[in-house]
Amino acid sequence: MQSAKEFEAMTPQAAAATAIQKPVLRRGSRGSAVLELQQLLARWGYYATPFDEVFDVPVENAVKAFQHRVFLVEDGIVGAKTWQGLFSGAPVDMPVLQLGSRGEAVKTVQKVLQLNSDGIFGPITQNAIKTFQTSRNLVADGIVGSRTWFELSKLPH
Repeated sequence: MQSAKEFEAMTPQAAAATAIQKPVLRRGSRGSAVLELQQLLARWGYYATPFDEVFDVPVENAVKAFQHRVFLVEDGIVGAKTWQGLFSGAPVDMPVLQLGSRGEAVKTVQKVLQLNSDGIFGPITQNAIKTFQTSRNLVADGIVGSRTWFELSKLPH
């Protein structure tokens, strides 16, 4: 089993492969993988209860809160994408969005930025992204790539 520190030193491809090899955890799970989960949740500020290797309601609630932060389905189940997010602290597999993009991911960006969430990436959304990117010292290109998704995940939403 990889430690969080060993995981951070890996390439993104190796990290993703390792995360996928983790067991699926849910309420009722027990053991060292749950301890690792509790430690990762604590690292990101989502879990403060003593570590006990038991996936109980507080752990499930912490998982759901973390999943919300990184734009994953908030089901409280720790599968491959949640593991990846826990190791990286960043959203996983989010699409690149730009002028003309449409859909749920665009709605998510619009909601985070408190815009009209119609799911259409038009000039208003593009300008809001550019302003946001400038405020976060990112290249203000109006395109939502992985770095912009990461910064968006830090906003309350």
